[in-house]
Amino acid sequence: MKLAHGVTMLPTFMPVATQAAIKGLTPQQVESLGITLILNNTYHLNLRPGIKVLDEAGGAHNFQGWSRNLLTDSGGFQLVSLSKFTDITEDGALFASPFNGEPTMLTPEESISIQHSIGADIIMQLDDVVSSLTVGPRVGEAMHRSVRWLDRCIEQHEKSGRKDKQNLFAIVQGGLDPALRDLCLDAMIERKDQVTGYAIGGLSGGEEKDVFWKIIKQCADRLPSDRPRYSMGVGFAEDLLVCVALGVDMADCVYPTRTARFGVALTFKGPLNLKLGKHTKSMEPIDKNCPCPTCASGMSRAVLHHIVTIETAGAHALTIHNLVFQAQVMGGARDAILEARFPEYLRSFFFDYFGDTGYPEWCVNALRSVGVDLMQGVDVPLVQGSGVKWEYSDAA
Repeated sequence: MKLAHGVTMLPTFMPVATQAAIKGLTPQQVESLGITLILNNTYHLNLRPGIKVLDEAGGAHNFQGWSRNLLTDSGGFQLVSLSKFTDITEDGALFASPFNGEPTMLTPEESISIQHSIGADIIMQLDDVVSSLTVGPRVGEAMHRSVRWLDRCIEQHEKSGRKDKQNLFAIVQGGLDPALRDLCLDAMIERKDQVTGYAIGGLSGGEEKDVFWKIIKQCADRLPSDRPRYSMGVGFAEDLLVCVALGVDMADCVYPTRTARFGVALTFKGPLNLKLGKHTKSMEPIDKNCPCPTCASGMSRAVLHHIVTIETAGAHALTIHNLVFQAQVMGGARDAILEARFPEYLRSFFFDYFGDTGYPEWCVNALRSVGVDLMQGVDVPLVQGSGVKWEYSDAA
């Protein structure tokens, strides 16, 4: 994917820099890890530092010292996360600032204008977002409004003269209702020539995983194959690989950086909870095969256990490791696709990651839908529910 600030290889995972920073890392550190695309948030940057400061800086790239590609969320997610501060009308979303209570109207036009000031390489339409667990007429209302708001975003973007530098993505809504999703897909595919890519929104909000993957597949199957497809808010390794198998190119989530601050390292055998006492005397690195600076330097699990959640250096070290882990998962998928061995990569990953606890049944079902059988040649039990792997105790 060639953008104004360089090439980003797909599929890719985008770390989240909501406030124009990956927590605990400098832009130079992030770039040194091989990361070429990060995410900023339009709503938050509009509140602080504000558009005047961003304009004076020449955009968010200069403001935060980031020279690679940048994607901005439109602010639509805040309609859910800050719902108690928000009123939705056809004009837009009226927010009360969580900082001082001051009212702010975010319209589709204003969202696009803010993203123009930010200067992101990929900008998102403003959509009417509801929780994925919402049912009833509000879901259809939000979906239809998202289509109408897309038209307003397209008009604002096209008259800006910035189409050659900034790429507008549409966001497919419709909740967990396949019929509403199809209606939204119909409308957004009609506008293919006016958008550069598509996102699948309104998921990763607590819905059952068997529902999640079916909605992802429904959308990915229909969205144009010559446009990038972005699944919003996906961060667990198993979720990422299922989404890639179903046809997704991009994903983002706070999970790897947030979980680092809680003292958890992500590995190909599952998450490693370094707060647990069993790591007190371990001189091993997190993963002896990991190329990240934390592991390559020989930093031990013992010292990480000693400082994690206490000294900021611990959070920084785990953040670096977790971002490299995410990049390895997606980079491994990319290499396997190019080398025509993606099914083998999936089977190997899932066996290493879940072989000792059992495969999440939803992952098995999802991958079977695209012709990949995780159960081929292995004797591994199936686990109901999400199947998320976690290290809860020293006995784990």
